[in-house]
Amino acid sequence: MKNENPNILVTGGAGFLGSRIVKELLCDDTPLEPGRIIVFDLQEYKGQTDNKIEVIKGDIRDKNAVEKACRGIDIVIHCAAIIDWGTRTKEEVLSVNLGGTKNIIASCKKNRVNNLVFTSSLDAVFSGKPLVNINEDQPYPASYHTVYCESKVLGEKAVLEAGSPHLKTCILRPSDIYGEADPYHMDALIDMAKSGFYVRLGNGTSKCQQVYVGNMAHAHLLAAKALWTDNKKVIQQIYFISDANGVNFFKFFDQIVSGAGYKIFPKNVWLPFTLAYAIGSISEFIAVLWRPIKHYNPKFSRFAVLYTCLDFTFSTQKALEDFNFQPKYSHNESLQNTIAYYLKK
Repeated sequence: MKNENPNILVTGGAGFLGSRIVKELLCDDTPLEPGRIIVFDLQEYKGQTDNKIEVIKGDIRDKNAVEKACRGIDIVIHCAAIIDWGTRTKEEVLSVNLGGTKNIIASCKKNRVNNLVFTSSLDAVFSGKPLVNINEDQPYPASYHTVYCESKVLGEKAVLEAGSPHLKTCILRPSDIYGEADPYHMDALIDMAKSGFYVRLGNGTSKCQQVYVGNMAHAHLLAAKALWTDNKKVIQQIYFISDANGVNFFKFFDQIVSGAGYKIFPKNVWLPFTLAYAIGSISEFIAVLWRPIKHYNPKFSRFAVLYTCLDFTFSTQKALEDFNFQPKYSHNESLQNTIAYYLKK
């Protein structure tokens, strides 16, 4: 018998996006009223507390731990992943992002969990060439620029192949997620501002898209509700998610850095693409030379240069049409929430 209020497992529930999904589930205006909420993560959960929440500390690579976490669950929102642009080994990234996803799929089948929302990434279709206003028909690239890109493609394929009348699945591809406690962008940009020399890559004309973490969490709940209520449009579908039009990566984040009180100096220094790409190549070559002594991959890489200097924009029309995704938080509110967090910090 179907529960009135679904029991929901959020993997990676202690992370940046996962903890916000839990928070949105507990809002008075949540689109999906939960029964129980299971937070599964290796990290310590520091998010919102409630008597509906049970925290299970575990590794997504541990089949037994995942299987236990899925018991009695109606919907899995699978966010757990290593989000990596070249600093981890290939084996580690694939073991978590692909192996962990396969563990989730197997546990869903074993425990008769009927609904699975998988968090993927724009990187699944990153080609190293400009992509402008693409939609979900964009094919996977012939080769991968990083193992993270590869892991998300393989994860998507595994989730789509697992779909059946007994396991309804859908996939969300977020654009760059930002917001309070953003672990991927803000610390590095603020450190650069504090160093006294703030440099941007490219010439300021390339455009990409962002999404506020609260809106990305809201999209997950809308997609999960669509599966839960047997919205057939959503089953085994992929969706791009954003809440804003394309804008230059650095120009977008500059307004948060300066809004939080950090001085950007010089005001308008841009490292040309060809020079930045050459530096990325050199830093990767140095990393190769160091490998017999220490294995590391540089953050300043050719991929980082391509990602921030090329156009990468897409349409979110499909998500609007299929499960009525619209931003819960306005663009101005999202920016002000983020700025306020870093002002306080």
